[in-house]
Amino acid sequence: MVRPVDVSVERVIRAARAEVAGFAADMGNAPRWYRNIKSVEWRTDPSTEPGARAAFVAEFMGRRIAYTYEIREHLPGERLVMSTEEGPFPMQTIYEWSDAPKGTHMRLTNRGFPSGFKAVLMPVMALAMRRAMTQDLSQLDKVMRSRA
Repeated sequence: MVRPVDVSVERVIRAARAEVAGFAADMGNAPRWYRNIKSVEWRTDPSTEPGARAAFVAEFMGRRIAYTYEIREHLPGERLVMSTEEGPFPMQTIYEWSDAPKGTHMRLTNRGFPSGFKAVLMPVMALAMRRAMTQDLSQLDKVMRSRA
């Protein structure tokens, strides 16, 4: 039985919540702040509305992974939920934003059932995900500050 992976990281992004949420919610911007995302190609008209889909190509733990994310829920400036059932790692990704004294508090959560990886690798995978996600939020902070 494959055990789920559930990883969350948080960071204050030094920019206004509307700017951070608008930028991060646009799947087309993912390669600018996600270290492992190599490309994104829209499968629907570009949108942040539920049902919008984009095909991603990523590299993670030495593997090339291709999958299509679909936006499931979007409360602008508050929460975005997207998921994929494709590839070796069916996953749900959640972005949550709230005001912080020096910008925007963002929580990034990834959870899923990695079927293409051996169960014994799950602790290593969770650690690698946490490290990558922490770096991604750091990069998002840099991108947002450079846009100011």
